Amino acid sequence: MHPPALWDWESGQRVILATMERPENVAWLEEYHASPDGERVAVLASLEEGGFTALVNGEPWENNFDKAWCPRFSPDGRFTAIIQQDGMWTVAVDGEAWEESFDFAWDTKFSAEGDVVAACIQSGGEYGLCVDGVTWETLFENANQTVLSTDGKASAAVVQLQSLKPADLAAFQNGVFGVAVNGQSWDANFMNCWTPAFDAQGARVAVQVRLNLYEYTIAVDGKTWGDTYASVWEPRFNPATGMVVAPVRQKGLWGLAQDGQIIWEPKFVQCWQQVISQDGKNIAAIVAPTFGEFTVAVNGKPWNISSPVVTDLVVGREGGANGVRVAALGCVDNADWQVLVDGRAWAGTWDMAWKPVISPAGGHVAVKVSKGKRQGVVINGKPYARDFDQVFEPTFSPDGKKLLIRGIDKGSVVRIVADVAQA
Repeated sequence: MHPPALWDWESGQRVILATMERPENVAWLEEYHASPDGERVAVLASLEEGGFTALVNGEPWENNFDKAWCPRFSPDGRFTAIIQQDGMWTVAVDGEAWEESFDFAWDTKFSAEGDVVAACIQSGGEYGLCVDGVTWETLFENANQTVLSTDGKASAAVVQLQSLKPADLAAFQNGVFGVAVNGQSWDANFMNCWTPAFDAQGARVAVQVRLNLYEYTIAVDGKTWGDTYASVWEPRFNPATGMVVAPVRQKGLWGLAQDGQIIWEPKFVQCWQQVISQDGKNIAAIVAPTFGEFTVAVNGKPWNISSPVVTDLVVGREGGANGVRVAALGCVDNADWQVLVDGRAWAGTWDMAWKPVISPAGGHVAVKVSKGKRQGVVINGKPYARDFDQVFEPTFSPDGKKLLIRGIDKGSVVRIVADVAQA
């Protein structure tokens, strides 16, 4: 599949699949999935004679498998699934299974461009990652919280480095967990590790660690920050500077630290899920100025609007008071959802809303929403003229002037390119 700049951005509608009726040899169909460019729609199918296949634009894969699950389109438009054949599990990409198979496989992951596919695997009671059909040379007694670098050339996971006997608290407190990168573990070990994250180049890894029963900090490539904290949350690299930013807790309150130095004074009841702009100049995070009331803080300054729940924070490249557009979702009365953009709530609420999408240029915001039995898209606070039985996440063109809407309605799958200025 071509990159977004080469997708078909001509305004209008095309029917991708005219009928979604179950073929005669199919016992039942699972949920439909649409490729990022909207040109393909796929679904796993259980066959009447036994086994599974996938239908892509209505056409079955050439190969059938005993079982199939975890269907996902890669960013480059290939349809993947975890499949079982002869009792062993592996990954199938556009119907072609990897040569290597495992006792179990799950959670496919992709590089940003989609050219690399990986999956978590278990073989012979040991765990690790398989990347494009090549398994880590070293597997571990436990491996979890796996992550791929942006380019897919590196992979990492939290791993267990030593065996534990039942109720062996002393061994646990001495530290049996660490991080493995491409199957090679750090020399350092900790009581606990969580949420490893790569830098933009895929060369460095940061992770939150627990040093003992009471102290937490961040480790980067196995080396811990000098300071310790009552607790920490997921670290993230600044894409422009390479510095590591993480929420930290001191004296009962939360703030942000960067490379071990406080940059947001701990003054929040909660502070987490920080997002850093591509130029590295702006940091937004979900915060709770008071107990049970959440909002978004940008560069340490909270918005004047709050909600019992705030989630799905995103930061764009331009627009907004700080030179970037910031959007999130808020829950109203623990029931309906609203869209928050640059400190203001859009008019209207919905039964459900999905993560906002911000255009690469222009600062436009689009959100997939649902109300009753219908789904739709809201663009810059205005509902798109048409709703659907089901709609997939919208995508902006690189110049921000067009919006791709992929939807299912009245038994067919459609691809719509809308002009943002007229939507």
